[in-house]
Amino acid sequence: MIKIMHRIDKLIEKYRRSMRPIEYWRSKGAKIGENCYLFPSASLGSEPYLIKIGNHVRINAGVQFVTHDGGMWVLRQYIRGGESYDLFGEIVIGDNVHIGTNTIIMPRVHIGSNVVIGCGAIVTHDIPDNSVACGVPARVIETVDEYYHKNMNNIDNTKLMPDDEKRIYLMKKYG
Repeated sequence: MIKIMHRIDKLIEKYRRSMRPIEYWRSKGAKIGENCYLFPSASLGSEPYLIKIGNHVRINAGVQFVTHDGGMWVLRQYIRGGESYDLFGEIVIGDNVHIGTNTIIMPRVHIGSNVVIGCGAIVTHDIPDNSVACGVPARVIETVDEYYHKNMNNIDNTKLMPDDEKRIYLMKKYG
């Protein structure tokens, strides 16, 4: 009976996370600002209370926040008396940030404001304000201003268009 109740609790938790991910992670201790979007498949890890997310932040599908160092597994056996070793670090995200699909953010990382993190990046060190970063490990490749100017002639004003209207527009442009 206890096993069944545990499975039911896990299903309820999974449902809550999928329906209202921001509320779910806040209930686990994460500090999440206003006007944020968090895809349900993003994970704030096993210590979400070590994560601070600013305002207007979008965290895409598959993003993983890692607040602990798994290498302690080895040191627990390698160092005499290290059986209880752990190593943690907070993760802080500024305001107006986009974190691309399947990015991994490691412990002790601070990401500034007005930052774009490209898909699949592994962020192992701080990223300054007004930057675009990508890669493994992530590195800054340009400023947000450079990103805008590089793309300004290709930007489409479609975000608020109804889906059918946007499809017609894009098919006409690219089809």
